[in-house]
Amino acid sequence: MKPSTYPIIPLEEAARRVLDSTAVLPAEEVDMSLGLGRVLATDLIAPFDLPLWPVSAVDGYAVRAADRGARSLIGESAAGRPYGGRLEAGQAVTIMTGAVLPSGADTVIMLEEVQAGRNSIEVPPRLEAGKNFYRPGDDICAGQIAIRKGVVIGGPELALAVSMGLATLRVHAIPRVALLGTGDELVEFGQPPSLGQIPDSNRWSLSAALTEAGAKVVELGVIGDDLVRLRRTVTEALQSVDVLVTSGGVSVGEHDLVKPMLAELGTIHVGRVDIKPGKPFTFGCLPEGRIAFGLPGFPVSALVTFEVLVRPAILKMAGRSVIDRPRLRIPLACDVGGGGARPEFRRMSLLRARGGFEAEPTGSQSSSRLASMVGAHALWYVPPESPALCAGQEVELLILGLP
Repeated sequence: MKPSTYPIIPLEEAARRVLDSTAVLPAEEVDMSLGLGRVLATDLIAPFDLPLWPVSAVDGYAVRAADRGARSLIGESAAGRPYGGRLEAGQAVTIMTGAVLPSGADTVIMLEEVQAGRNSIEVPPRLEAGKNFYRPGDDICAGQIAIRKGVVIGGPELALAVSMGLATLRVHAIPRVALLGTGDELVEFGQPPSLGQIPDSNRWSLSAALTEAGAKVVELGVIGDDLVRLRRTVTEALQSVDVLVTSGGVSVGEHDLVKPMLAELGTIHVGRVDIKPGKPFTFGCLPEGRIAFGLPGFPVSALVTFEVLVRPAILKMAGRSVIDRPRLRIPLACDVGGGGARPEFRRMSLLRARGGFEAEPTGSQSSSRLASMVGAHALWYVPPESPALCAGQEVELLILGLP
């Protein structure tokens, strides 16, 4: 083995290089029925007021607030079947929730506040105009931004777009990611490993993480320590994907072939990062705007570097306006040791406590211990040589999910 020729760079610099080299994918027009989970490429501007007409918020009676005494009932306004005439002095119209307010009416009295006769109603002596109905534009006014670009379309966004009369949405293309496991030691799931072999668990965890980030995963399987086959497989895959993600083969051994392959096909911008776990993380640019990530082979190293360096790039590529996980300050549930020689990401579980949360490590933090990611709700960035902390002290956590 020869020492690596790639300098160890700080995490912040590695993240900057990755994002600076990541381009947002172009936009495309899709049918509304295909919009769920896509990212808006343009602001959606309301073409008209919502609601379009004044509509009742309750079941009751539409009246004129300034009138006095009993009101004679002259008709009904139901959702989809508005009353067609105009309300004059001393008159009332029975109105249903969601129905259009009749012309001339300026307030709605709730059903339970009225004494109803056969053809008339007795109402409270003093009424206030503008009660119990929605005016045009109360939800959104014409010309207002209803949904901003960069937002992921969910059910409420779809409903609002349909309410604005839209049939299609302009969204960013979905990132296509080729995923590859490397190394003679790997076998596919379900196959009995020979001496020294292990199941390729990384592809399953990374495929799930990529899918959760909104990418379309193209599985390339496992390639052994064969540079010719590795180069051929990657070259063919790059014809139809935007991103290459590999796991393993990025250290400095004679059988670590990913770095040499990426250097041959493109330019490596990050060869080592000053973090634990994940120092061998590799990032490079390939022809025609494609990018490549070489993740370490240890399971935790692969997942941690994915979270802090790969996932934000995938979200940026997809056009998302927010690409970072939320960060929260959470008190520790127990005493924890201080930092070591390198910056470290510790895996943390969140526990419900006193109406909030407390955090504790997920056990041994070895980079090969995949169980340390099971039940991990957060990552804690621990600076080098930082002091030990006591239970109750707050730490800032990168939140992966809540229990």
